[in-house]
Amino acid sequence: MIKRSIIYSLNHPKTIVGFSIFFLIFALTQLPRIEIDTDPENMLPADAPVRIFHHQTKEEFSLYDFIVLGIVNEKNADGVFNPGTLKIIYDLTEEIKKVDGVIAHEIVAPSTKDNIEQADLGSVRFQWLMEEPPSTQEQALKIRDEAMDHPMFKGSVVSDDGKALALYIPLARKDISYEVANEIRKITQRYSGDEDYYITGLPVAEDQFGVEMFKQMAVSAPLAGLIIFLLMLFFFRSVKLVVAPMIVAVLTVILTMGLLIGLGYPVHIMSSMIPIFLMPIAVLDSVHILSEFFDKYKQFNDRKKTIVFVLDELFKPMLFTSLTSAVGFFSLSFSPIPPVQVFGVFVAVGVMLAWVLTILLIPAYIMLLNEKSFKDFGHTSKEGESHFIDKMLTGVREACLKHFKLILAVTVCLVIVSVYGISHIRVNDNPVRWFSLNHPIRIADRILNAHFSGTYEAYLVLEAQNTKDEVFMHPDMLKYVEKLQTELIRSPYVGKTTSLADIVKKVYYELLGGDKVNNVIPTTKAAVAQSLISFENSHKPDDLWHLTTPDYSKVNIWLQLKSGDNKDMSEVVDFVDTYIKGNPPPLMLKYNWAGLSYINVVWQNNMVMGMLRNFLGSFVIVFFMMIFLFRSLIKAVISMIPLTVTILFIYSLLGFVGKDYDMPVAVLSALTLGLSIDFAIHFIQRSIEVQHKQRDWQKTIVEMFKGPG
Repeated sequence: MIKRSIIYSLNHPKTIVGFSIFFLIFALTQLPRIEIDTDPENMLPADAPVRIFHHQTKEEFSLYDFIVLGIVNEKNADGVFNPGTLKIIYDLTEEIKKVDGVIAHEIVAPSTKDNIEQADLGSVRFQWLMEEPPSTQEQALKIRDEAMDHPMFKGSVVSDDGKALALYIPLARKDISYEVANEIRKITQRYSGDEDYYITGLPVAEDQFGVEMFKQMAVSAPLAGLIIFLLMLFFFRSVKLVVAPMIVAVLTVILTMGLLIGLGYPVHIMSSMIPIFLMPIAVLDSVHILSEFFDKYKQFNDRKKTIVFVLDELFKPMLFTSLTSAVGFFSLSFSPIPPVQVFGVFVAVGVMLAWVLTILLIPAYIMLLNEKSFKDFGHTSKEGESHFIDKMLTGVREACLKHFKLILAVTVCLVIVSVYGISHIRVNDNPVRWFSLNHPIRIADRILNAHFSGTYEAYLVLEAQNTKDEVFMHPDMLKYVEKLQTELIRSPYVGKTTSLADIVKKVYYELLGGDKVNNVIPTTKAAVAQSLISFENSHKPDDLWHLTTPDYSKVNIWLQLKSGDNKDMSEVVDFVDTYIKGNPPPLMLKYNWAGLSYINVVWQNNMVMGMLRNFLGSFVIVFFMMIFLFRSLIKAVISMIPLTVTILFIYSLLGFVGKDYDMPVAVLSALTLGLSIDFAIHFIQRSIEVQHKQRDWQKTIVEMFKGPG
């Protein structure tokens, strides 16, 4: 049926072109329906337990995703604690409150949070840390001292050296963080002085990456197409002929994306890479056809006879190269990551669509060209001259004939070295590291994490099994939480922790006269209750419920991490597991994690292990396809060698140069699987055909390296 379709395309080229235009127009009508999704959290299914618990925790403790705005003053001796800078911070806070999407009453800033200090013995007074901007340096320094004495501010809002101050800006939805961050940047640009402003935080990093990724794809895909076009033009020296593969590539991309959007799938960060993946794959079969057509046209001097001969020779290898590429990508559909599933399925569909377009549209296009267009086609050099590609191939041929043992030995050595390099691969990801070193997000990340206890957040939720006894009012349980926090701080990954225990200690020692000796957990439940009741008289009593539930059956420990690396978050999780196992709490409890840092760990682990399983599975499938194609186990094994060595070598480079095995690298494994086998299939299939004619492997090798293919 397929061969009849090819003959039909040769006899009715205008009909084939007409159908192509019809489907193109239909696909273009779907593009305006595009929905863009830049949220990496959607790397996990909506019903994933970690996502459910994360959102449950946010709702239960009234937590929000934050943008962190850092204000740094390195020039003033007292840092940000001078009347001028504090006035700017106060005004900034008031302006940010008006930005759409900001939860104004939850902003963490000196003017929005209480200072706790002794009133009389046995009572405390709550007043805004900075009710109004200070007018004197003495007042500015008083604000600094009070902030440094507050466990909620020191290291979080105020840096230990006083040179920096951070505003934590909560968002109604994290998918608006890019827009909100831009509004905040516009506000900061209206202020001049010694202050520098930095914006960071996982929500804005992830959202901004998504936005910039789409912009980059809009440039990269056409640029890739241009490079491919110029390369083909260099080899074939015919604009009319080279246009055909580009038409196939563009049609493939538009039809595939139109199908994806038309079926209602959002275009995720992963899906945005589909055009850049399909562009080179879509021209591969076209290049093979044109190369063979280029070589054989002189023999027939008839475009129809030539294209029939070429397609007859290349049909089988083109089919199998397309199938192997499609299998490599379709294997991603078994990944536990929904956007990766969509990406894999639609790239696989695009690969097969490119194959169909190639065997139908390329012949139709050639038949629409005037026969005169092929005058002297294939004669690219004057008599006696050699194309540099021919010279290069001659050198490769001679090397294969004379030094085959050396080539095999080098290949074996390369495999051994590659295995060693792979053993040093580090599995890790960090959305902030997706940006270049000089990107504002990376700069802000470095500077603010140097000043503060950490801008990456995670939440450790402890839940008592007994929910009726106000368990976390018990001094022993609060002391257990305090001890856990102390041990966490000793790890190299945690900059600071904040919990209910810190609030109780702060209020308690102020109640007892402000003596640091009393900065401890009270010894009785009644004293703990008194401290908590006192805190409820503050301007922001609901701040308490960020750290515990009203029945005191759960507490939330807020961790600040200096690094967003998944491996660091994993180390913290393992540490807590080990600590709680080795140090059982006074009363039975269970615990779980929430926060974007932890979610990133979960989806990365799922992705990496899922991609590895899928890759190995597709590797086996491709191997059996090679056995079926060549009807020989030996030839199938040989065909897999380029694929295997290529993949081993590429991944070994990650280990040697210290590059993390992250999301982009994991996805590229599918592309490597598809493309590496392509050349082996064509080379072996052609070798078999030539060897049948020559009946001599020496002559076969000479024939194989006569020209590019």
